[in-house]
Amino acid sequence: MARARSAERRAEILRAALEVIAERGYRGASLSTVAERVGLSQQGLLHYFPTKEALLVAVLEQRDQWDTGGGTRSDGRWRTDLLASLVEYNAMRPGIVQTFSALLGESVTEGHPAREFFTHRYTQVRASMATTLRAEYGERLPGGLTPERAAPLLVAVMDGLQYQWLLDPDSVDMSVAFQDFLTLLGSPQPHDPENPPA
Repeated sequence: MARARSAERRAEILRAALEVIAERGYRGASLSTVAERVGLSQQGLLHYFPTKEALLVAVLEQRDQWDTGGGTRSDGRWRTDLLASLVEYNAMRPGIVQTFSALLGESVTEGHPAREFFTHRYTQVRASMATTLRAEYGERLPGGLTPERAAPLLVAVMDGLQYQWLLDPDSVDMSVAFQDFLTLLGSPQPHDPENPPA
């Protein structure tokens, strides 16, 4: 019973943290603000998440669970058209993208609390993307790369576009740029009734 209550409380804190991040961005998401939202003191919040970084990593883990739940098929594989939808969705939640990007940048330093999360995450994401690419293209993509060779490039484009968009959203349209990348891979594009094929 106590464990279930603790899990509920953690979930409540994560929802509040997501709200605060969405409203105030990465830097404005203070532990005290999140604690206030759930009726805890900051000390009480630290019982569940000992540091701001620990809370933010938990938020990112939760985000990944939501994202993969909506972007996979019943067999657990992503599809490139759903990846494009995910890029569009991320463009509507800059606070979460900012948190991900800021923590990712900081995590490359030794001993950072988010380093293990991102190292593990990228191992999993590269494997998942290779599976996705193999399902759509077989053992070779149109350019000749294997799915394993192309997977890190796909991940790099998705995350790199986020940095460029955060820095200059008026000049970088993540959704359009990602569709352009899928064109380079050789993915079929959605039919545009205004520009029918010749």
